[in-house]
Amino acid sequence: MPASEPTIVATSMGFSSRRRGPWDAQPGPVFALMAELAGTDTPKICYLNQAVGDQPTSFAVWYGAFAGTPYRASHLALFPMPNVEDIRAHLLDQDIVWVGGGSVANLCAVWRAHGLPDILHECWQAGVVLGGVSAGSICWHLGGATDSFGPDLRAFTDGLGWLPYGNGVHYDSEEQRRPLMHRLVGDGTLPTSHCTDDGVGLVYRGTRLVEAVADRKGVAAYEVSRAGDGQVREKRIEPRLLTALA
Repeated sequence: MPASEPTIVATSMGFSSRRRGPWDAQPGPVFALMAELAGTDTPKICYLNQAVGDQPTSFAVWYGAFAGTPYRASHLALFPMPNVEDIRAHLLDQDIVWVGGGSVANLCAVWRAHGLPDILHECWQAGVVLGGVSAGSICWHLGGATDSFGPDLRAFTDGLGWLPYGNGVHYDSEEQRRPLMHRLVGDGTLPTSHCTDDGVGLVYRGTRLVEAVADRKGVAAYEVSRAGDGQVREKRIEPRLLTALA
């Protein structure tokens, strides 16, 4: 059953509980939330990982994480060529599309080369729940702060723009993030922006931010805006704490 409204879950969260090492991940509670939003207990969920060039090890982690769960996992690779015959049909058949982190600049460029923005927009309007972490969060917005161009963060303003805001990820864990987002909003490079600490996600219905959620205590989301006097304001948004994925 598709989501009742176009839905995006943009996050600085995802997998959790690495039990026996970095390649042994477990789905975090954000995936249960997305299944709930999609209206199904057995969701078809597709992974898009072009932000790191479709690394094979990432797909191994993906399938391992969902093995033995009710989730019916698949992936869409674009390197060196698409792994499915009909990209549009495959993505429209999903309940959830999850986009991994990495380079948001490369992600959006590759998607545009393959016509993904139009296909994903159709999915969004059709009720497929879209989401992702880091680059997979920024991409749905107008832009944000990125390390796509090197270790010193820079502005990225070429996102898909369906969500008419800037987006800041890893807000509490990388020291360049908060001051750069304040500067980009203050000088007008980005409009009002929604930012997330690690472990926090933003739930949008259409283009409305309806709530923030978290997979741990003590973290938050933030709205960063420029006031009439030109000063930058930061408003804390308290998230709803999600329960662990069973």
